[in-house]
Amino acid sequence: MPSYATHCAVLAKRLLGKTLVTSVLLLSSAVATAKPFNICWSIYVGWMPWGYAAEQKIIDKWAKKYGIEIKVTQINDYVESINQYTAGQFDACTMTNMDALTIPAAGGVDSTALIVGDFSNGNDAVILKGDSKTLKDIKGQNVNLVELSVSHYLLARALESVKLKESDVKVVNTSDADMVAIYGTKSVTAVTTWNPLVGEILAQPHSTKVFDSSQIPGEIMDLLVVNTATLKQNPALGKALVGAWYEIMSTISAQDAKAIAARTAMAKASSTDLAGFDAQLKTTKMFYTPAAAVEFAKSDALLATMKKVAEFSFTHGLLGDGAPDAGRVGVEGPKGVYGDSKNVKLRFDTTYMQLAADNKL
Repeated sequence: MPSYATHCAVLAKRLLGKTLVTSVLLLSSAVATAKPFNICWSIYVGWMPWGYAAEQKIIDKWAKKYGIEIKVTQINDYVESINQYTAGQFDACTMTNMDALTIPAAGGVDSTALIVGDFSNGNDAVILKGDSKTLKDIKGQNVNLVELSVSHYLLARALESVKLKESDVKVVNTSDADMVAIYGTKSVTAVTTWNPLVGEILAQPHSTKVFDSSQIPGEIMDLLVVNTATLKQNPALGKALVGAWYEIMSTISAQDAKAIAARTAMAKASSTDLAGFDAQLKTTKMFYTPAAAVEFAKSDALLATMKKVAEFSFTHGLLGDGAPDAGRVGVEGPKGVYGDSKNVKLRFDTTYMQLAADNKL
């Protein structure tokens, strides 16, 4: 007959076993019911890799590695995608540095630029129709663009370069989804937009590009922005997204059959062909390696650029009602903070890109 001590030991084992089984079941249930992280993107050469990553299940592979689920959604209207992110419907969204500042950050949503993917180096352009052949010819014309977006910023910088003011033209707010169709009408004579729309518009007769983003290098950045609180609570999300991104960058930057197939798929998804897509890549300063992206983000130019962007935004009332100055919203970079250090709402965090650079993902 077992001793009392032995009986107690057996009972303890049984209780421990039940506890472990219960814990495993609860954990399995939590994993099974965990909501996926949601990211959204819109058509642009620098963001096409997200659609490809979802289609080829590269996102799924990296999400699985870190024990999470990530759902990727394409949204046709770029500004609407940012609005939905700001409203909390998405955990991450592709957007430019200016739009990250003026929509989520200015709206009080603390956001982190997880990936600095590229900067526009000719992909954004001012285009005139008909007999107008130089930028100065834009004076007195209506200019169709996505108002208060980077297109508006590009126009302002263009006008400065020829000593014109915004009051010398009339801005007509136009959705990017309607831009090509609008340009085809007789009443529209000037537009400012981004690729692939630039390529489609320039293919139309009597169209002249009179200014582009290569004339303001590094000022229009293309980012993947993540909700800061979500990222802080879920570092696995940052690791999975960055890991997937640089896997694709490694693929498309090569010249082998796999790279060509990937770029061809992205071209088709953006309504162009391989030659057209490669042409867009040539006017985009892609950071194909994480080390290159980290170097750019750590440069002195980053906060200097954000200061210019903030000043434009303040002038156009984009930093919120009652903003006292351009520094109302703090922007944090690796080298410090521009603006209000007590109201930092946009952060350029190189932590995860550095992990990729160090092969630690």
